[in-house]
Amino acid sequence: MDMEQRIAALETRLQAAEDHLEILRLLNSYGPLVDSGSSVTAAELWEKGGGYNFSGGLSGGTRLTAPEQLVAMYETEGHKGLVNTGVSHLTATPRITVQGDTAEAVGYSFVILREGERWYFWRAAINHWILARTEKGWRIKERFNRGLDGSEDSHEVMRKVLG
Repeated sequence: MDMEQRIAALETRLQAAEDHLEILRLLNSYGPLVDSGSSVTAAELWEKGGGYNFSGGLSGGTRLTAPEQLVAMYETEGHKGLVNTGVSHLTATPRITVQGDTAEAVGYSFVILREGERWYFWRAAINHWILARTEKGWRIKERFNRGLDGSEDSHEVMRKVLG
């Protein structure tokens, strides 16, 4: 391998590492943003028109569209109640696959809620994120979130790590 090929190979590897780090930063920004009541900034993690599809709660699996419907959800009394009680939306380290200007990530998330002086796991879920490189950096196109309830739906999302 000559010097130009080695430099090109290193540039490719560096870009892949930078993409992974930026995606991790993006996904790990979600919890602190929603938990601090930063509704608009949290919704801006998605590209305009992107979606968040989750099971349980009020949605029943309904897809919410960014940014307007996400901001509206974060501004509900139910969500504000969580924020004011003390809550942590925790994103576990996902498995990330980048292909050019698109990426997928699969991993767990947990909602930890405060009740008096104790903290407890309130919800555990599996997530499949579809991401796109934009002028503003990596953004979420779609997020599928399924509660870990033993359902085939949740198992199907988990199996995406195989792909």
